[in-house]
Amino acid sequence: MSADGANSDRASGTSTNSAVGRELDLGEVTVSYHWLAVGSLAVVMATYLGVLYHVTDIVGGTTTLLALVAATLFAGAAVARRLRLAQASALAAGLLALGLAAYYLAVPSAYLVAASVGKIVADNVALLTGLSVLRMTEVGAWALGVAPAMVFAPWYLVLRRRYALAVGAAGTAMGFFVLTGDLGNFATLVGSLAAAATLGFGTLARRGGTSAQVDTLAVVLVVMVVLASTATVVPGGGASPVLPGGGASPPTVEEAFVTSGDRVSIVGSIRLSPKVRFTVESSDADYWRVAAYDRYDGNGWIRTGEGRTYQAQPAPPGRSKTVTQTVNVEVERMGAMPAAWKPTRLKSGDRDNTRVTSLGAFEPVGALRQGESYTVVSRVPNPTARQLQAAGTDYPDRVERRYLQLPGSSADRIRTRTNKIVSEAGAETPYGTAKAVENWLESNKRYSLDVSRPDGNIAESFIFEMESGYCTYFATSMVTMLRSQGVPARFAVGYTPGQRVASDEWVVRGLDSHAWVEVYFPEVGWVKFDPTPSAPRQQAEGSQVQQARQSNISDVDTEESEEGTWTPTTTATTTDPDESTTTGPTENGTTGPTTSAPGLGDRRPVNPGGDALNGTLGGFTTTADGAGGGTSGDEGGGLPIGPPSREQAVLGALVVVGLLAAARRAGLLDRLRRAVWLRWQPRRDPETDVTRAFDRLERLLAEEYRERRPGESRREYLASLAANADVDDRAERVGAIYERVRYAGDAEERLAEEAVSLVDELVSERRGLLDVGADGGRR
Repeated sequence: MSADGANSDRASGTSTNSAVGRELDLGEVTVSYHWLAVGSLAVVMATYLGVLYHVTDIVGGTTTLLALVAATLFAGAAVARRLRLAQASALAAGLLALGLAAYYLAVPSAYLVAASVGKIVADNVALLTGLSVLRMTEVGAWALGVAPAMVFAPWYLVLRRRYALAVGAAGTAMGFFVLTGDLGNFATLVGSLAAAATLGFGTLARRGGTSAQVDTLAVVLVVMVVLASTATVVPGGGASPVLPGGGASPPTVEEAFVTSGDRVSIVGSIRLSPKVRFTVESSDADYWRVAAYDRYDGNGWIRTGEGRTYQAQPAPPGRSKTVTQTVNVEVERMGAMPAAWKPTRLKSGDRDNTRVTSLGAFEPVGALRQGESYTVVSRVPNPTARQLQAAGTDYPDRVERRYLQLPGSSADRIRTRTNKIVSEAGAETPYGTAKAVENWLESNKRYSLDVSRPDGNIAESFIFEMESGYCTYFATSMVTMLRSQGVPARFAVGYTPGQRVASDEWVVRGLDSHAWVEVYFPEVGWVKFDPTPSAPRQQAEGSQVQQARQSNISDVDTEESEEGTWTPTTTATTTDPDESTTTGPTENGTTGPTTSAPGLGDRRPVNPGGDALNGTLGGFTTTADGAGGGTSGDEGGGLPIGPPSREQAVLGALVVVGLLAAARRAGLLDRLRRAVWLRWQPRRDPETDVTRAFDRLERLLAEEYRERRPGESRREYLASLAANADVDDRAERVGAIYERVRYAGDAEERLAEEAVSLVDELVSERRGLLDVGADGGRR
């Protein structure tokens, strides 16, 4: 490189930063600010289209959605220069109207009969106040209906260079999913950054800009990332910072999922709460069911449909027994109405304060208070194993539509594994399939409350990768495995019978909360199955109660439970195996292999405002083996360092990009580039190597003495320096090698090796390895 080249290189670096243009110079490549704005807006669109993709992955229609998006992008690009803004706005509004009309035509006729303008408006307002779109029964039709409008409007606008309007259209769509809760914090952050980048690049595209302004924009975006990493993106999400890994303690089981709410999220490690929740007076023990859920989204469960005001319900179609139970509330407030499935009528209690969920459970409109009680009459399915074996597969259409859904991204893999399990068990009926899957989970997975929540699909991770988990993992996996075999199943939560304190009374604690599976059989109804291993759960629950008593924790016992578990004086009657269907409660109560829940403790649908639901023995947690402790079982010590999550990796990359932009803005990158160029020379052919070696020597001499003047040859330059200063002989030797190779054609490898080695020595002596030097390396 000549001195002129070095000078021009410095000059070009300065002009690149200061020259105003409409393109970003990236060295050999230039990118229009307009297309950077288009790309940034595409990222905004990708955030909310990701929600629609997730929806169709869950309920079906992914291929159709992708085709619609692609066609709309093509159409938007085709008409961007042909349609005026008013015409395009009318077209976008028309697309949205047609999409919503198609959705309302797809919903069940019963809804249309009850629909009115006010109800439709109320439903849409409910979406904007936190109701997930996945609650919608025909959400697949809705997603396909709104997708074209959500794509066309912002895409058309950004191609027309209406950047602010494009961000407004895309931001409206993104904001909608933020309000429904379907767009997570991380995606919201990415979308917000991309929207800011669109406006920034759009401004540069309109008015022109410099690379320095681009660096400033990158730094601003990184500042947004840093601020968002320590604060929430969405109001009300105070417990969910963008960057995971806060110091919050693991939730109790009830906080994790036992709730009459419409959604259940599956979490990682949980605790057991030994505090009493309610007591039950009943002639029979049963699972006190709180709620069921039909739609699985890969991360948790959602109950679709709409509840209704209280009314008596029909009994299940097959053989059943009547169970009358009176529930007495022992906590300050309780937001659920546990009862044996299937509750048919409320015999006593406040009917005006009772609703029926879309899946047939009773729930209170307002929380029940301590001391309140209610009596429910349930008709509990009681089929024999023979009846279940003969039930067949003649499922009603409404059952197949609702209870066979699986996320398409994991269905094939789960189906293949379940096919093998069912085949090895020799199962030929839905009942045989259910027993085979139940037995496989009990035999192949361990029970533990101390688990790390996996990324991605919960059921797929538990079936193929995890070795242990608690009841939500077992139940979720069994439901998905059965659905992959065409067997309708759903996820149910509630409480196991609890501690039996009299012949007709049970005390139920937080640690009795549980999740299980309900399988549908024609002419029988919903029958429960429990795939969670019981023995480890009993050990954990028993240990928790004993430690709570020893620590004098309040509300662990009632007067009756302090005296221990009631034991009948007569021997339990043996049941004919053919009359047995699924695992059921044991005669004596609390945590027998067939009664208690596999480790669901504190739930939060009812927040009594104090320790009634949230108290969990202070900082005590339960480890995988049921023993108390605060560690995870690893006695090796050290920091729990693991690979970063996807969100952490992406955010880290954004921070790195911003830091690089800041370094470039301060000139540090240019200094570093020159320092590396001076110190490191890759080898090629002899002539190239010698030329590069002399260029490095010239840079070194220019910093120490002076730069080569315009028109001054390399020989003249070295001679001038030698005449006026004490130039190292090695520099003159490099000059001689350069002339010999360049002009005499003596391109030998040994000469190239000598020239490179001599310059390396000179650089090493005059410039330390870490000495970048001020102002681009000048000493």
